[in-house]
Amino acid sequence: MNFSNLIKIAYTALLRNTTRALLTMLGIIIGIASVIAMVNMGQSSQAQIEENISSMGTNLIMVMRAHQRGGGVNLGNSNSQSLKLADVEAIKAQAKYVDAVSPSVNASGQLVNGSKNWPGSMQGGSVEYLAIKKYEIAYGTNFTEQDIASYAKVCLIGKTIVDNLFEEGENPIGKEIRFGKIPMKIIGVLEEKGQNSMGQDQDDILIAPYSTVQKRILAQNHLNMIYASAKNEDVCQLATEEIEKILRTTHELSPEASNDFEVRTQAEMLEMMSSVVGTITSLLTATAIISLIVGGIGIMNIMYVTVTERTKEIGLRMAIGAKARDVLWQFLIESAMLSVVGGIIGIIVGIIASYVIAQVMVSPFVISVGAVFMAFFVSAFIGIFFGWLPAKKAAKLDPITALRYE
Repeated sequence: MNFSNLIKIAYTALLRNTTRALLTMLGIIIGIASVIAMVNMGQSSQAQIEENISSMGTNLIMVMRAHQRGGGVNLGNSNSQSLKLADVEAIKAQAKYVDAVSPSVNASGQLVNGSKNWPGSMQGGSVEYLAIKKYEIAYGTNFTEQDIASYAKVCLIGKTIVDNLFEEGENPIGKEIRFGKIPMKIIGVLEEKGQNSMGQDQDDILIAPYSTVQKRILAQNHLNMIYASAKNEDVCQLATEEIEKILRTTHELSPEASNDFEVRTQAEMLEMMSSVVGTITSLLTATAIISLIVGGIGIMNIMYVTVTERTKEIGLRMAIGAKARDVLWQFLIESAMLSVVGGIIGIIVGIIASYVIAQVMVSPFVISVGAVFMAFFVSAFIGIFFGWLPAKKAAKLDPITALRYE
């Protein structure tokens, strides 16, 4: 019996039990669709993280206060006052790989404009803060060195604050809003940036001179962070090492002493977040693979039932000249067809699910071609692997015993 005839026989046999065939394929469909969706979601998240980090600048360097520890427990960094304005001046004067540097202080409070209010945060920085953090001014102007020197009560605001504190179409430039009890004059509105990779709204921001935040809002001399940008991405690591060396000197740390600050780059943040996303994707994919195995076991079970139901048919085929290998191939093809068709449907469902999830999560729609091919070949392998034992059982049937089977 040739191969094309075996395919026709297998196809006809499956059509006789369409409902059972569809139910058998369901496990494969769900498993393949889950694998495709999980891998695509992982790559979509990765692309979104890279896009958001690139929007903040791939040469961004962050200097943070070191975490305090006690008894092996992380106590946070809120009480650390290790970063000073002198550190910023030292980096400006000595760092040859750094293009710009800005102190950073922040405060949270209620923003009020007339009867409207909004819980917001104020970020204090220098004139270079916008360039370092990749913010653009939509209209208005940035604050000046004179504003910093005079602790001027001026600010720039993001679109989210504009939408929540002003009427639609109203120009906020020149208007005053209150941050707590402090009136702040709006001199600029920032271009819209959207959410970052952590899901935070980058437009829900108010930027003011760091001196204003320090003296008028927080009444403190230390900084929360220092932001810097390397001259280019290639020298980012050199700039990081340079900043660390400078700060160890300004902080008068002995060679054996630990840093009382932390220096991070966007590349490190990207690597860390990619690792987290990769781990989560792997766990979800492993869960989806389990459903594939369950689907394969379902195919094996149904094929055993099919062999039992068609024992007499198998005996008749052998009696008229069919060989054991023909019977083996017949049932293997049936099993493979169930799995491959289920796999194709699963791939389609997985791609559609990936698209819907991308739209809901407002993330890039990514199709992993490798995952699609892998899913197809895995579905074929499952059909052959789990169909082998039932097919072998059918091939070993004695024709005379099979013909007598009731």
